[in-house]
Amino acid sequence: MQFFSNEDGKLVFRENGETLQIEPWGESSFRVRSVFLGDISDINYGLLEPENKITADIDVSKTDGSEGDADPGRRATITNGNITARCFVQPWGNALRISFYETKTGKLLLEEIPNGGALSLKARSFKRISGDNFRLKVRFSSDSCEKLYGMGQYQQERMNLKGCNLELAHRNSQASIPFVLSDKGYGFLWNNPAIGEVHFGLDTTEWVAEETKQLDYWITAGDTPQEIITNFTAVVGRAPMMPEYGLGYWQCKLRYYNEEQVLDIAREYHKRGVPVDVLVIDYYHWPRCGDWRFDTEYFPNPKKMIDELKSMGIECMVSFWPQVDIRSENYPEMKQQGLLVKSRSGVDVQMVFHGDNLFMDATNPRTRKYVWNKVKKNYADLGINTFWLDEAEPEFTGYDYENYQYFAGSVLETGNIYPREYARLFYEGQKENGQETIVNLIRCAWVGSQRYGALVWSGDIMSSWEDFRKQIVAGLQMGIAGIPWWTTDIGGFHGGEVDSEEFRELLIRWFQFGCFCPVMRMHGSRLPHSKIINKAGEEREVTGAANEIWSYGEKNYHIMKRFIEIRESMRDYIRSIMKEASETGKPVIRTLFFEFPQDERTWNITDEYMFGGNLLVAPICHKGQVKRNVYLPSGCNWINAFTGEKFAGGQDIAADAPIERLPVFYREDKELNFMF
Repeated sequence: MQFFSNEDGKLVFRENGETLQIEPWGESSFRVRSVFLGDISDINYGLLEPENKITADIDVSKTDGSEGDADPGRRATITNGNITARCFVQPWGNALRISFYETKTGKLLLEEIPNGGALSLKARSFKRISGDNFRLKVRFSSDSCEKLYGMGQYQQERMNLKGCNLELAHRNSQASIPFVLSDKGYGFLWNNPAIGEVHFGLDTTEWVAEETKQLDYWITAGDTPQEIITNFTAVVGRAPMMPEYGLGYWQCKLRYYNEEQVLDIAREYHKRGVPVDVLVIDYYHWPRCGDWRFDTEYFPNPKKMIDELKSMGIECMVSFWPQVDIRSENYPEMKQQGLLVKSRSGVDVQMVFHGDNLFMDATNPRTRKYVWNKVKKNYADLGINTFWLDEAEPEFTGYDYENYQYFAGSVLETGNIYPREYARLFYEGQKENGQETIVNLIRCAWVGSQRYGALVWSGDIMSSWEDFRKQIVAGLQMGIAGIPWWTTDIGGFHGGEVDSEEFRELLIRWFQFGCFCPVMRMHGSRLPHSKIINKAGEEREVTGAANEIWSYGEKNYHIMKRFIEIRESMRDYIRSIMKEASETGKPVIRTLFFEFPQDERTWNITDEYMFGGNLLVAPICHKGQVKRNVYLPSGCNWINAFTGEKFAGGQDIAADAPIERLPVFYREDKELNFMF
């Protein structure tokens, strides 16, 4: 029997209803697709078409007489640069097993599980749900010593994901981006937006899609993490160049609820000589969710307000929610035109918050056009160039994914693309409007969100030391997953009491960390809250306590002001690493092993990172800590950016960290054009 064929430069396998296809897709990379009783779809959920066609070396007749079968029809290989896939049809049940190798050395990178002989196991299991939809499980053999990184943003302190079970779904503060980087020298993308799960077990790795039509994954080989991420971002897209106002300090809180407050804060920063690049107007500045305009009771002259902010060198960012209140002025038309997410059963309400809300369907191109026209008229035409895209998962009450339907398909089948299409709505509208540089803050992301100017923040996290530590890991994993623009609410979102000395210590340490994040942004729902009642007697969303740098005492004010000045001094350096991210896909904040992969110690460190290629940052992320251990990677000497002390690499040091500073070191072998 001839199981394999070479069809237009693709290796195709057919057996008992399954059609599987392996083709070159980028540098030293393959795309693998499989369907059961159907035709392979060309839909590219996460991948872009390669810029250049690559010709792979395909052999459908190789045999060495091993494994008890000399039939050449049971073997095939395909090679693309430094990756080779070897395919073998096992005699028991004609089950195909695919193994991926490094071409140069013959080193095994990843392989599917064997069928186990009489066990008749399946590496690719399609369980029919209905029609051409299946529950899919794909299993690979696991190297128990392997280290795995990436996968987006999960709220945990672990960097190495080996042994972890992860939900492939978005939630508030969770962004599932299914790309994983292995220390064995490969990267793997689960190119499927279905709700599901992955288990990085010691014996097997299992990827599960709850509802899908086909298997689709991408794999690449690289000698270094940089090479792997370069290959990956080349096929999923890279961030555009960060606008200049993304390089400095952003001021925000829950929430500046009227024009007077916004301008008073901006004027005070300006009077004090503290540079602010962006000032943010948070949610419920609108009458109802889905109106997508300023409430004239609180913002009677928004154009005048925006113009005054610009005169002080400040961009105005406004919050946007995708919810549409059933009382909104736009609800009847959007419902009639089919522009909303549909509930499959029960009452058609998808989130209850200040009213009954449905979500706009960002996967529908007609919705994107309709909503952008509202945004252009009510915001962009006033001079607003940057938006805060909140609720981007979207935040279904209860996250009952099986109960909702998008234009693109059921949420179980396509749910994870929503935040990317949400970012796309604004990016494409802004481009059409003539805007050249674009950054929009968003609460979630999926594969490719970065190419739509998405700056992801880590959601509504708690104001705690534990949550602070989790954000360091989250930001590094997001960079590996292709999202270089990332930030947090400095100080955390929930639970920070302005007058608490314990919170003030946490805030200062978080502020210092924020200085060395891709974007430095102050935000939080500070306690105590104050109620807001409108003229009609209706209770509106609360406003939190003051959250400006002078709100936490004179000593803390001067510390925070100093770190804003440090951020300003690094503007040229930050611009250069943003350029790297745009051109090569390199993260802005990087794991130590990204820069020093030959140093084995760097693969195990979770609380230090590189800010660009030159600066090593060691945040203070434990209460009361004024000294911490810092590992300085081998390969260069290091200089303390605050004290000028020099240290040899490849050693641990005890670094002083009084409340006024944190340990930051720069490489002696790299040019540095700023000093602290």
